Amino acid sequence: MTSDPYLPPDDIVRLRDTAVEQGLADPSLRRLLFEGILPKYRGSLPLLAAPGPQVQSDLNEMNRVERLVDGTVPLAVWLRNASDQLTDAAARDVFLKALDEVVRDSAGEPDVAPDVPTGETKEEIVFRDDTVPFGFLSGGALAGASVARVKVLPYEGGALLQPVALPHNGTGWLIAPDLLVTNHHVVNARKRTAGERQVAAPADLQLQARGSRSRFDYEDGSADDDAAAEEAHASGLVAWDEELDYAVLRLTGAPSRPCLRVATEPLTVVSDTPVAVNIIQHPGGEPKRIALRNNLAFDADERDLRYFTDTRGGSSGSPVLTDAWTVVALHRGTRRVSDVSFQGKSTAFVNVGTQLSAIMEHLREHSPQVHTEIAAAQSELARRARPQEV
Repeated sequence: MTSDPYLPPDDIVRLRDTAVEQGLADPSLRRLLFEGILPKYRGSLPLLAAPGPQVQSDLNEMNRVERLVDGTVPLAVWLRNASDQLTDAAARDVFLKALDEVVRDSAGEPDVAPDVPTGETKEEIVFRDDTVPFGFLSGGALAGASVARVKVLPYEGGALLQPVALPHNGTGWLIAPDLLVTNHHVVNARKRTAGERQVAAPADLQLQARGSRSRFDYEDGSADDDAAAEEAHASGLVAWDEELDYAVLRLTGAPSRPCLRVATEPLTVVSDTPVAVNIIQHPGGEPKRIALRNNLAFDADERDLRYFTDTRGGSSGSPVLTDAWTVVALHRGTRRVSDVSFQGKSTAFVNVGTQLSAIMEHLREHSPQVHTEIAAAQSELARRARPQEV
């Protein structure tokens, strides 16, 4: 689907020059750089004799395509593949910065203020017991059953977006038996253009929610697994907020799986004592993955939680969980920052999630019925978790 370019011409030239300097223009690597992109699309691209112009042509073509019929963004996949081939930190950073921009724009992700102190240093954590109870593993498996890949088709004016409505990927999870939480920008299903967010009209937003498909138990890449995974439909969007970037969808029929526990108070982080968090996600709409243990929350306030971890487009809407598998934040965005050292690395991803306590407070004020329903489900979870009296 042709759309406004993701990157300006100067960025494309910088990527081409870096690719040539690092040997990525070698024709033998072209197939590797297109790994994960539909072969039919790759076969439609012009073929040139000279390596440098070929890379330039490929980048220009992909830069004009919003996404393919399977929901993938070809430029994002190509940039990720290219960065994986590089060991030079400066060159790799050129591709990763471009990748971050493409991923944010393609998802319509709102800006996340990168208010990270420059020069901040985090030491290796080696002087405390970092083991967890063995039950941590079974708890994670149970929590993962409540997490789904979400696909949303864009509507405009009451009809599927023309000329072709292509799916946007995200992650969602159960907060009550038939209520699924994800990001507002996932349900909004619009890319950013020239740095500006496109916002779906309220009626179209509801159509997109009702047309969404959430797959639970999508855990490996086989076609059989994808076809067999449980798919939930939604009857509508019952609560949302653009600023906090959350959306609550009503699923048609309660899925046969538990909901996740949510924190009632904001997670606090003491200076120089990061807290380990865990993120269950569907990066890029791919099978379920989990980021464990070394994903440290290093800063927090009443609304936002900031942490280092590995996420990608499609991870938006993932639950950020403590080691007790309680959701403390709703993952909403990522930034790559410079001049921040994390466990010996000169650069790191800074991720931002909305504190669940802030979302619950917003629901209590603006959607009291939904808040009451969630609170009742959470109370039932707590009751079942208490030891039975003899």
